[in-house]
Amino acid sequence: MSPLTDLYTQQGQSPWLDNVRRDWIESGEMQRWVERGVRGVTSNPTIFQKAIEGSSTYDAQFSDLLKSGVSIEDAYWELVVKDIRDVLAILRPVHDSSDGIDGYVSIEVSPLLARDTEGTTAAARHLHGRINQPNLLVKIPGTSEGLPAIRQMISEGISVNVTLLFSLERYREVMEAYISGLEAAQGDLSSIRSVASFFISRVDSEADKRLVAVGTPEALALQGKVAVANAQVAYEVFVETFSGPRWESLVARGAKVQRPLWASTSTKNPDYPDTLYVDALIGPNSVNTIPDATLADFEDHGTVARTIDTNISGANAVLAAFDSLGCSLADVTQTLENEGVGSFSASFTDLLSALTLKAKSLG
Repeated sequence: MSPLTDLYTQQGQSPWLDNVRRDWIESGEMQRWVERGVRGVTSNPTIFQKAIEGSSTYDAQFSDLLKSGVSIEDAYWELVVKDIRDVLAILRPVHDSSDGIDGYVSIEVSPLLARDTEGTTAAARHLHGRINQPNLLVKIPGTSEGLPAIRQMISEGISVNVTLLFSLERYREVMEAYISGLEAAQGDLSSIRSVASFFISRVDSEADKRLVAVGTPEALALQGKVAVANAQVAYEVFVETFSGPRWESLVARGAKVQRPLWASTSTKNPDYPDTLYVDALIGPNSVNTIPDATLADFEDHGTVARTIDTNISGANAVLAAFDSLGCSLADVTQTLENEGVGSFSASFTDLLSALTLKAKSLG
């Protein structure tokens, strides 16, 4: 049995693959990941930028689209939607056999809409209707502007992956948007699913810079610990939120919890163990979307054991110590949200520029 399979069967955590590439779809590599235990797939603008710019696999379709008079941006969406539909088909058996727990594939609305509530709502509704598959998750950024769009989509029965979450405060707001959206939805709720993508390694990257700047032994001792602690406390908040009379009244209508999804789980610092953000965040009713290199590392030497809630008091102590040094976790997470929105927007615009140049060369 694969360690990826063990994650789910022994610990109730679903390993998803954080990558989409057309050559993997066509070669059978994506199917092989599923056979090894991958239970879902996520994508984002940066992933598609790397896939499309780094391969000639898309050139034939892109050329045909140009000849038919499609704009560069519309051609981009045609390329992306084809990949998503193909991966949805590969994951559909997982979705059906798991009674809708897994088998999901995520597609993100344009990152240029991250601060636009109405634009995000319209784009999410459009992508859901265009692809029209039960195992699709439409990705919406968890910005303050995204919250009303999340609530609205859930109320309409559209399943959502909320992305770019860093802070506990915003995570609470996202769970409230999900629950209030369910309350506004009509009828049976069992087909509505959601995950909340809580980013990990970027938190350590930013927190560590500030700890180094402080430079005391107490500060340096916290390096590589803040991101895991932040996620572990988030899991505690998740467990508390999805309990009690309000939630149970929705469960009676078929509602399912909005699972926390650990994202950005490859280690950026080579001094840290390569499976740190997988090994330390294992627990039931959660997802870890993992880049392929880190998935392979975990298969080779990861540890399958429940770790997410074995030392919550220690996790809270780490966060308190970080703030006591004047480092401000709130400022770290707001900085990361702003940078994340900017990074995904830049990837999107850079890819459109690259496609424009490619169109000239193909023409």
